[in-house]
Amino acid sequence: MNLDELTAIDVHTHAEVSKDGHGSLSPELFGASAGYFGSHERPTIDRTAAYYRERKMAAVVFTVDAEHATGHPRISNEEVAESCAAHADVLIPFASVDPWKGRAGVREARRLVEEHGVRGFKFHPSIQAFDPNDPMAYPLYEVIEELGAIALFHTGQTGIGAGVPGGGGIRLRHSNPMLVDDVAVDFPHLKIILAHPSFPWQDEALAVATHKPGVHIDLSGWSPKYFPPQLVRYANTLLKDKVLFGSDYPVISPDRWLADFAKLDIKPEVRPKILKDNAARLLGLAAKETP
Repeated sequence: MNLDELTAIDVHTHAEVSKDGHGSLSPELFGASAGYFGSHERPTIDRTAAYYRERKMAAVVFTVDAEHATGHPRISNEEVAESCAAHADVLIPFASVDPWKGRAGVREARRLVEEHGVRGFKFHPSIQAFDPNDPMAYPLYEVIEELGAIALFHTGQTGIGAGVPGGGGIRLRHSNPMLVDDVAVDFPHLKIILAHPSFPWQDEALAVATHKPGVHIDLSGWSPKYFPPQLVRYANTLLKDKVLFGSDYPVISPDRWLADFAKLDIKPEVRPKILKDNAARLLGLAAKETP
């Protein structure tokens, strides 16, 4: 991966379908997500690589393991990692391990980092039905911190389950960023990303990110034209080194996101930080890195 040739690093994209056609969500939850964000294709990881390569961008790719709460089998973390390795010039593998898997999940996380080159882990507390500060998850955070990987937490409302009776059983309260504040206290060297503008807890997310050195915010899941004004203000000032470009591809395309971001009142010297530099530093990418 040649960082100098990249125009941006998207830290938030989803592997929604496996090579054999298995979806990351049940048909009911995927239908709700499509209704919330609008219909979209579910590209393979190979197609995602081609898409980002055409745009001279890199992308972090992950799925969500929520087998305990949903009963829906996940997409294999190994498949995600191996597919990303085949496109190492543009793709960066993250994994997802359901915290309910206990010691087996901890062993898997270690193996994924040490043997498959995984650089981080995606958590979706609302879908996985756990509070981020539940001690149940702490052994998993411990190994992620030890290995220098990143923990990325969905925060705020989710389109998954929206409009389904009872929200498909998904509880929004699990994704309050203040619950991640406890994690940042108990694991002070853990690299954390709070994903999305955290509606309805935007101020809480800004407070955590300004207070805890290891906490960052990605801007995925929303068009920039809808960003709350306080998020834009902090991204321009106090958090200019801790805010990251993320699209939520394929539900939001980077083309749309970047077009709207270009119209946002962001200082010229801050734009490259958000689009690439902050992510490159957090991910530990060298100025020129070869596969």
